[in-house]
Amino acid sequence: VQLQACGGGLVQAGGSLRLSCAASGASFGNYPMGWYRQAPGKQRELVAIIVAGGSTNYADSVKGRFTISRDSAKNTVYLQMNSLKSEDTAVYYCYIGKGWGYWGKGTLVTVSS
Repeated sequence: VQLQACGGGLVQAGGSLRLSCAASGASFGNYPMGWYRQAPGKQRELVAIIVAGGSTNYADSVKGRFTISRDSAKNTVYLQMNSLKSEDTAVYYCYIGKGWGYWGKGTLVTVSS
């Protein structure tokens, strides 16, 4: 199983980025998919998660700014990030909640103020 995340980069505060994470090696259509992030010196935290039925959950800090979606046929999860703030700077990891869980390698998002 491999998770390939992409879409990170450098953006100014107030800007937008869209992350995507494609999973290969198995089918994950029936499992939760999500995004976590880890800022320098901080613990990894949940950003957003989406279950197979489409229900979502967000960290309070990103509600109203980030939107998670998935294409189960493509084994892909997306994170649309709008109105980015400097505190959103972190390495973002995609996650699939099957078994012990699968993690992507992370993609760096840097928001300049």
